[in-house]
Amino acid sequence: MSKTIQYYLAPNSPWTYLGHQRLVDLAKAAGAQVELKPFDLGKVFGVSGGLPLAKRSPQRQAYRLAELARWSEFLQVPLKPQPAFFPVPADAAAKLIIAARTSLGGDAALQVAGAIMRALWAEDKNISDQDALAHIATMCGFDGRMLVKSSQTAGVQEQYDRNTDEAMAASVFGAPWYVVDGESFWGQDRLDFVERALAKS
Repeated sequence: MSKTIQYYLAPNSPWTYLGHQRLVDLAKAAGAQVELKPFDLGKVFGVSGGLPLAKRSPQRQAYRLAELARWSEFLQVPLKPQPAFFPVPADAAAKLIIAARTSLGGDAALQVAGAIMRALWAEDKNISDQDALAHIATMCGFDGRMLVKSSQTAGVQEQYDRNTDEAMAASVFGAPWYVVDGESFWGQDRLDFVERALAKS
């Protein structure tokens, strides 16, 4: 039986972006499947005590920017700590990832997710804009217009809601969030522990 990583992601999270390709690479090395679960981080914050960025104290906001710069440099992942389109609603992007997974499979969805997050955090693109999302998916080699249309269906919305409900049931309170064999790991800085968990499973 193949190993599985449940991957709760929010495409407007810089931390999810910083860890995304590393997660893909370590899963491949471990022969593990990644089960993508894009979810509504705002709803999860509402039940778990999290605060949107604008409501956090100035001290926390300043430290966040310093940490983003540190991690970007350390990982050699290009990132603009204050991109042109942020804060930005993530629903449309999350549903595009779900549509990609449904119609094209997990590997394609991981590729689209990475491209969406790179577009926001490194390329100053508006990931709430449907035309921008279609272009991103097309640049990945897929039919972007078709995926955008699929992302607007009731079935995709139901999956998005289901992912969010599952996140709350699993006591998720941030993104990225990884689950291996029932053990949870919060944050891209916990990927070393995810790797160890996969080695044991």
